[in-house]
Amino acid sequence: MWEWLREIYSEPLFWLFPVAGTVIGLVAFLAFAIPFTLLAWRQPKWAEPYRIQARKTGRRSVVGPALWHVARNNLILAIVTLGAWPLLRLSNVHAGPLPAWWVIALQLLFFILLDDFLFYWMHRSLHESRWLFKKVHSVHHRIMTPWALTGHYMHPVEYVLTGTVMLIGPLLVGAHVVTLYIWIVLREWEAAEGHAGYDFPWSPSHLVPFSDGATHHDFHHAKVKGNYAGFFPWTDAAFGTLCAGYAEHLAKRKKVKSAA
Repeated sequence: MWEWLREIYSEPLFWLFPVAGTVIGLVAFLAFAIPFTLLAWRQPKWAEPYRIQARKTGRRSVVGPALWHVARNNLILAIVTLGAWPLLRLSNVHAGPLPAWWVIALQLLFFILLDDFLFYWMHRSLHESRWLFKKVHSVHHRIMTPWALTGHYMHPVEYVLTGTVMLIGPLLVGAHVVTLYIWIVLREWEAAEGHAGYDFPWSPSHLVPFSDGATHHDFHHAKVKGNYAGFFPWTDAAFGTLCAGYAEHLAKRKKVKSAA
């Protein structure tokens, strides 16, 4: 058994898949979240028209605890991911020849749509179960006016579940590790921007058709109930879980941004 474990944990793909993937995720999140957090800290006048909530962004005192959650949750996720290598290595995730660009693009689109759909059900379950909300998800909802760093401010169980949901798409299609890396970076952008407190019209999120960008999840923090998906309104609209007043809020935000 020990010889087998030593052998599989020495495989090149172990370093390219769970190890590199974990490091890339943390670095990407901090690279996106820190500038957004500095923006929320300074609250420049030029950014005011793009503020999602009418109230000011959260207290500066949240930054310290948010950093602690980032460090703790990523450490726990790393331990879980590395420990799961005997199972992960059975997937078809590979480091072979790089697929054609259009294959990578289609896979990334599939990952985005699948992750948003699965995240909706996971997130909704955390709300509809009183026990799960009280013991797990309420940690994330300590933040009503989010800062980007609070994208990882959550109970470790929720963080591991979120990471697991994110990984399902690449595991299903047997993605190339480069495709996986790009997907991890995109998902960390979503985590940071969705908690940034601002919705900029030039955000890359708006290049994805039908995406509401940061507004969708930010409104969830303000209202708590509803808007359980990540960036897309489709699943919430289909199952009747859009936040009350969300359509009116979007219309108002559109007028504000067009006048800015």
